[in-house]
Amino acid sequence: MTASRLLRTAALAAVPALVAAHAAPVVSTFGPLRNRAMPRLSGRGRPDHIALTFDDGPDPLSTPHFLRLLAGRQVRATFFLLGSEAHRSPGLVREIAAAGHEIGIHGWRHRPLLLRGPRATYDDFARARDTVADITGHRPTLFRPPYGVMSTAAHVAARRVGLTPVLWTCWGEDWTARATPESVHRTVTSDLDGGGTILLHDSDCTSAPGAWRSALGALPRILDTCGQRGYEVGPLRDHGRPQPG
Repeated sequence: MTASRLLRTAALAAVPALVAAHAAPVVSTFGPLRNRAMPRLSGRGRPDHIALTFDDGPDPLSTPHFLRLLAGRQVRATFFLLGSEAHRSPGLVREIAAAGHEIGIHGWRHRPLLLRGPRATYDDFARARDTVADITGHRPTLFRPPYGVMSTAAHVAARRVGLTPVLWTCWGEDWTARATPESVHRTVTSDLDGGGTILLHDSDCTSAPGAWRSALGALPRILDTCGQRGYEVGPLRDHGRPQPG
């Protein structure tokens, strides 16, 4: 066998290992395992606090409704914004920041990271981070991957651009056409415990049309349930240190 054929054979043999290495972090998508073994990635905080987070905005149609509700309840949250949507609605981004909410990024576009290589992943994160920083004057430090799926390239890129990945411990499944305020409240609170992080959506840009209304309708009841259980609700910046898994 010639040297060139040996090199080709070795390269082909390495491909499965490289693919496996790239996709290995996908194990963190499995919520029960992540919540137990990866408290920092899950967004686990101090036991008397709940972090309230929203994905996929900003959306001029829906996000203002959430901002008004949160203002009326004197609650602040963390909004993970898509860079492309922030670019379209810079005034709304500034409104979110002016209301005292924390802003993280959800990537430039809502596309699976497993389908992107290292360079494309880095460019996506950096573009979204810089867009939000230019609009608000503050560079975001938190990142949530689309679909909650990380890759090795995503972890490396996040570290390079100064972003900390944060997922969640409970969600409302509020992106489906069949979701209702009642189902969202029930789904969130069934897994809710002290130190947890709630995921909701303030936009339907990647959800069923109008699905955000189920999250908006559930939000007052979710906040009431947190209060009844003795939990303070706020953004991730107030969440404290992650608790052991």
